[in-house]
Amino acid sequence: MNRVCLKPSAVAFFVIAAALVACPLSLQAHDRHEKPQTNFQGMVVEPTLPAATDVPDRILASWKQDPATSFAVTWRSKAGPDAVAEIAVATSGPSFLQTIERATGTTTPLQTSQGTVHMHAAEFTDLQPNTLYTYRVGSRRTQKLDPRSAAKQHKDSADYAWSEWFQFKTAKTFEGQVKPLQFVYVGDAQNDVKSLWSRLIRESYRDLPRMTFMLHAGDLVNHGNEDHEWGQWFHAGGFIFPTIPQLAVPGNHEYDRDGFHETDKTARRLSRRWAQRFEFPGNGPEGFQENVYYVDVQGVRIIGLDSQSPDKESQTKWLESVLANNPNRWTIVTHHHPIYSTSRGRDNAQLRTLWQPLYEKHGVDLVLQGHDHTYGRTAPIRSAIQQKSDTQSNVATGLRVAESDGGPVYVVSVSGPKMYPLKKYPDDADPFETQIGGTQLYQVIQIDHDRISYQAKTPNGTVADAFELHKDEAGKTTFTDKSAEVTK
Repeated sequence: MNRVCLKPSAVAFFVIAAALVACPLSLQAHDRHEKPQTNFQGMVVEPTLPAATDVPDRILASWKQDPATSFAVTWRSKAGPDAVAEIAVATSGPSFLQTIERATGTTTPLQTSQGTVHMHAAEFTDLQPNTLYTYRVGSRRTQKLDPRSAAKQHKDSADYAWSEWFQFKTAKTFEGQVKPLQFVYVGDAQNDVKSLWSRLIRESYRDLPRMTFMLHAGDLVNHGNEDHEWGQWFHAGGFIFPTIPQLAVPGNHEYDRDGFHETDKTARRLSRRWAQRFEFPGNGPEGFQENVYYVDVQGVRIIGLDSQSPDKESQTKWLESVLANNPNRWTIVTHHHPIYSTSRGRDNAQLRTLWQPLYEKHGVDLVLQGHDHTYGRTAPIRSAIQQKSDTQSNVATGLRVAESDGGPVYVVSVSGPKMYPLKKYPDDADPFETQIGGTQLYQVIQIDHDRISYQAKTPNGTVADAFELHKDEAGKTTFTDKSAEVTK
């Protein structure tokens, strides 16, 4: 087994510098974040987009229905419920402005330390497959332009504050033959997102600017209800998020308490910001909103699960159905907590009991995960029956022996700067072919009809791990480990 362990350059703990001023208690826990703060590496990071204005910001594109004929967009503003979005087929010049169509948006309020802001969403439907569109979003102004300025503006510009025009390409249709696609998958961003994650996500875009989508395996931020942390996340993503569809599943850090209304004794729950931030398909089990779903794109089924939710049973029943009724050639599952843990003192036996048998039964190809702040990748692996009883939650007591007759490839990865020690397995029970510690990584995954090509890469572009899956017309998959060919 290949094992690389690099020491992080800083002690893995946080020092939060906070100055509480005389103000209502419910605001104190949040106002500290609007001041410069000490980050993971001990550097001062200025606040990022803490206050909303009439002008739309934090714009993000995703899929809610068929990726070939639709896409959705969310954004934030100070404005009220009147939100709109406009779209046209992209042209080589500004002539697209003559063919604009408008969609009405929806709005929900969100209480923050800066006051109430509004989260907006709109969806474009009945689009043409494999077509480049240009779009923008707008919110009705709360502060009117002065009469002389307004007189010089088109009525829409006088009434609405608009984003710039973005470009977005719809997916191709699937008619039995997989249309080549490529995407970037990342594990936990979580900490120091502005200062230390920005370079990675931007390098991934520079590496693969025509990617079909981007996938986040949970823990996008450290505290799901902290507005400034989402500001950092959007600052890092910049124009990537409005132009490349974003898919994500929640991690444990998206489960948080509402600092305005709750106490430390209140159970953590999925942040309201999650459903307001993302527009994902509503095809999950009852009671799950934007956190359990599947998307079919160009012959690949992407299934997102919420491994932090206490309701695993509903997800398991739903998962069985979604896997059993799957017309796609390739199947990829993503959830935050790993089936096989890569960091010391962690284990998720419940997921192996509930979900792993379904992955094996229905021929899942890849399982993409996070949580452990290290990197690990198996070969195609099936679980053995031999295991001990778990005596403590999240403590590794089970032994799993890899078999060689197929099964999914499991990946655990981390994209942010927070690192944990690698877990050491007994030689006869180690599920991993490759483990890497102390390294930020993004994964480039390219898929065509008969092959998945996978690379894990560092922010400086070095390939750290690689493999390929080949699938013949009978559906039999062959795995090729290319990790020995890369330079670590």
